[in-house]
Amino acid sequence: MTMHHATFRPRRYDPARDREAAHRIWREVGWLEADPAPADVFLSSGRAWVADLHGEPECMVNVHHGQVRYIDADLPLAGITGVTTSRVARRRGLARALTAHAIADAAEHGAAVALLGVFEQGFYNSLGFGNGAYEILRTLDPAEIDASAASRAPVRIDPKDWEEVHAARGARRRGHGACSIDAPELTRAEMLWSSHGFGLGYRGSDGAIGPHVWCSAKDVDHGPYRVEWMVYRTREDFLELLALLHGLGDQVRSIRLREPPGIQLQDLLRRPFRTMSVTERSRHENRATAAAYWQVRILDLERAIAAVSVQSSIEFALVLTDPIADQLPPSAAWRGLAGSYIVSLGSRSSVSTAEPGMEGPRPILKASINAFSRLWFGVRPAVALSWTDDLSGPPSLIEELDRTLCLPVPFPDWDL
Repeated sequence: MTMHHATFRPRRYDPARDREAAHRIWREVGWLEADPAPADVFLSSGRAWVADLHGEPECMVNVHHGQVRYIDADLPLAGITGVTTSRVARRRGLARALTAHAIADAAEHGAAVALLGVFEQGFYNSLGFGNGAYEILRTLDPAEIDASAASRAPVRIDPKDWEEVHAARGARRRGHGACSIDAPELTRAEMLWSSHGFGLGYRGSDGAIGPHVWCSAKDVDHGPYRVEWMVYRTREDFLELLALLHGLGDQVRSIRLREPPGIQLQDLLRRPFRTMSVTERSRHENRATAAAYWQVRILDLERAIAAVSVQSSIEFALVLTDPIADQLPPSAAWRGLAGSYIVSLGSRSSVSTAEPGMEGPRPILKASINAFSRLWFGVRPAVALSWTDDLSGPPSLIEELDRTLCLPVPFPDWDL
């Protein structure tokens, strides 16, 4: 259902006026069960928007700004960190309209890329988002980690260390697609939210927290524990953290974690297939599942293309469609990226606006912003997207794009 723009009045979240309504919304969607303190920290740390129904906030969208790594460059990021709708406002188009407004506002304030976590595929596609890369969630027995490195005695980390922890997260090793959020209070909220949360790690010569893991545990006795994040900068850091997790195996029967970017944890397990068989259908079943939990879209095409630096060169005309315009009022200053462009990819890439008919002899790529964002980010190659998504062009152009855009698999490495 599309929200009628004449009745839609988004406004900034006002804690003095809206705090109790925000708590109510979050309780109704299951995000808040007891102590509201983490929610209040979270709401104060970003840019929150609300939409009213019957004079009360019944929908909320949260945005946190930061950076996303593209090859070797950092681009301004809008992380859509929360979209919640109360029970009385479902199926009225509020969430879609408010999210579109928040995205347009982020674009107007300089964000070049937006990322978000999905509750289900399809909803955010209508705002120009396309599926991210698969991520592997693995449950394993920490005793089965082949920890060849020695582990020093770690120090305890708890929520009072949130500023140091956030600084360490921002300074971690970051590859292509990795995100960092500006507001330290978001890390504090995440730590406070964790069920029986605890951290273990190491301090550097300057006394500051460096490599560490932050975990949650519903069953503190034997697990499963969940590794919420793992921070490291070097091979030695990473192997020492694995040895630290291995040491928990004397008591903990299973831990769950996302495979770190570029790492196959199976390489570091002693008997993965035997353990999968032995633990099958148990509470501590060792297994791996894969899904695309996040989506991406470009907000600033010029900055996005300028970040591309590749060895070979290619020039083509690009005809983009962008569904977000249908969700924005006519008065919106930023209306998405639909249009015709000339794109030049190479060691110094660029894009310019082109009027229809100015393509000349250049091959033409037609795509939705959803599919083009996936191609640009390295989620899937052009050939695959031409089969499964809204992207088409001459076969020679599609194949040349795949030879040109040889990107690492993107991993945000931050839950959004």
